[in-house]
Amino acid sequence: MKRKEQLILVRGGGDIASGTIYKLLQCGYSVLVLETEMPSAIRRYAAFSEAVYDGVSRVEDKTCRLAGNFREARKIMETGEAAMLVDPDCRVLKEACPFALVDAILAKKNLGTSREMAPKTIALGPGFQAGRDADLVIETMRGHQLGRVIHEGSALPDTGVPGLIQGYGAERVIHAPAAGRMENLRKIGDIVKKGEPIARILGAAGEVTEVPASLDGLLRGLIRDGYPVTEGFKIADIDPRQEEYDNCFTISDKARCIAGGVLEGILFLEEREEKR
Repeated sequence: MKRKEQLILVRGGGDIASGTIYKLLQCGYSVLVLETEMPSAIRRYAAFSEAVYDGVSRVEDKTCRLAGNFREARKIMETGEAAMLVDPDCRVLKEACPFALVDAILAKKNLGTSREMAPKTIALGPGFQAGRDADLVIETMRGHQLGRVIHEGSALPDTGVPGLIQGYGAERVIHAPAAGRMENLRKIGDIVKKGEPIARILGAAGEVTEVPASLDGLLRGLIRDGYPVTEGFKIADIDPRQEEYDNCFTISDKARCIAGGVLEGILFLEEREEKR
């Protein structure tokens, strides 16, 4: 069977998932992305999930288009582009009959994926047991094990602390100080100074809460303007390396490494199936 005839469903279209989506497209697979009604990607210019809002999204040189149903999705995939459906519950599963399914939601828990969903199932990160919830699990923790294909057991538990860049870890990620609707004052790619307001949160009762930059650097990620957030919700990401402007618009090293693990997993499962 040609790879174009091998449909892979990917649950989730955030920036880490988009690394996998990109690699699968590059390798010739047909890819159907399943998203929620309101994706909350921070690194929006490196996330195919933006197609939910704009109808189309482009990451590097690959395109993903929003479809209204599986028939439309199939036509999009025939052109070599990824298709997207708003379908967090995988309702399209029976109609699609996928070759493989990849859970790339990265919710740190299983939101309904099972091995019965497809002949080959792969899940990213903690919350899954290889051999029980999915055939294989891919390690998502930065470090020596990143991208490793796990055949038995689970990925490392989430620490809640981002990887260090120039000595900065938790400071790089900004969480909403209050609940309300986002009003962005700066844009992705801007150079910001610590303490400078990058956004405001407009509360239900009319209160306004400023969101200051947590450090000097490059605003690499910022949640969509107008997005409703709860207190503590992740809303922005600052990279202290001000010269890394292109990183705002390209797939990260982490996402590419994880994508390599997914591709290895799919080929391994295919080879094992052929041997049987």
